[in-house]
Amino acid sequence: MGFESGKIGRGGTIREALHSLEKSALEIVLVVDEREKLIGVLTDGDIRRALLSGSTLDSAIQGTMQREFTFVGPGMGRAEVLDLMRARSISQIPILDAEGRLIGLHAMHEILGAVERPNWAVVMAGGRGERLRPLTDDLPKPMVKVAGRPILERIVLHLVGFGIRRVFLSVNYKGEVIERHFGDGASLGCRIEYLREGKPLGTGGALSLLPELPADPLLVLNGDLLTHVNIEGLLAFHDRGGFAATVAVHEYVHTVPYGVVERNGDRITGMREKPSQTWLANAGIYVLKPGLVERVPRDKSFPLPALLDECLDRGEAVGAFPVEEEWIDVGHPRELLRARGEENKP
Repeated sequence: MGFESGKIGRGGTIREALHSLEKSALEIVLVVDEREKLIGVLTDGDIRRALLSGSTLDSAIQGTMQREFTFVGPGMGRAEVLDLMRARSISQIPILDAEGRLIGLHAMHEILGAVERPNWAVVMAGGRGERLRPLTDDLPKPMVKVAGRPILERIVLHLVGFGIRRVFLSVNYKGEVIERHFGDGASLGCRIEYLREGKPLGTGGALSLLPELPADPLLVLNGDLLTHVNIEGLLAFHDRGGFAATVAVHEYVHTVPYGVVERNGDRITGMREKPSQTWLANAGIYVLKPGLVERVPRDKSFPLPALLDECLDRGEAVGAFPVEEEWIDVGHPRELLRARGEENKP
């Protein structure tokens, strides 16, 4: 995260702090002790105030640094970090381990995507969410909240964090709720446009509503996912493999809750206690080469896997990108409870 050049020791001077600010291009100086524990921070504002109060460039930073500061642990997600930055009106937050040692730095420009990518993303957000009723009686499924933030907003922020700047949201059921919440996307650091389905078009039909063909590989995501999938890695995998389409996959393990018996006629030949089987499941995240969009029928319900089947029938290569990060399909009530940390509550 480029924070190493922003560190100085506890015995540093204001002059060293200024050099650190210039070298690191950050807006914060991180003061650590001999064990790499963060003991204070300084901003350029702190330094200016110290100099105006009579300190010199050779004055020690001990009396200038802020000993109370905001920090997070390594497990906090981008959306939560961004919320904290906005609430505290700060643009950098140190990352500390359980011992208080400095291990990284979140910067707002990195969370909102420092490098813009040419790829577009389409998020399928038109579903009704029957399985989540009554939560979805007055709310479209992608707007159900997890930890205070709509699922769809988490997806958009995740895309923006990887440099995606043009996002299309397909809307149908209570689409006005989504449009009212997101607007043009400027507050989230991107441009949001809407693909308005006059009738439900399935998981792929809304692609026919794009105003023009994309010039670069197109990201397509289901709107009910909580995932930290590496978008940069996914796009690189797709390009490197020369695939017509790439499907993100995750391991699904099913464990039989009983001991099972194998037999030959009347005789038992073996016994296994609670065996498990693993499959690769479709994670609902795709990359499509631009020309595939033209194969989606106009204004018809169309499942996206049918497009992939067509690619396979034509002998076109379809890649499988493994998702190793967290992945939760919150369209299932049990998974929504897991995402909210409520799965064991009565």
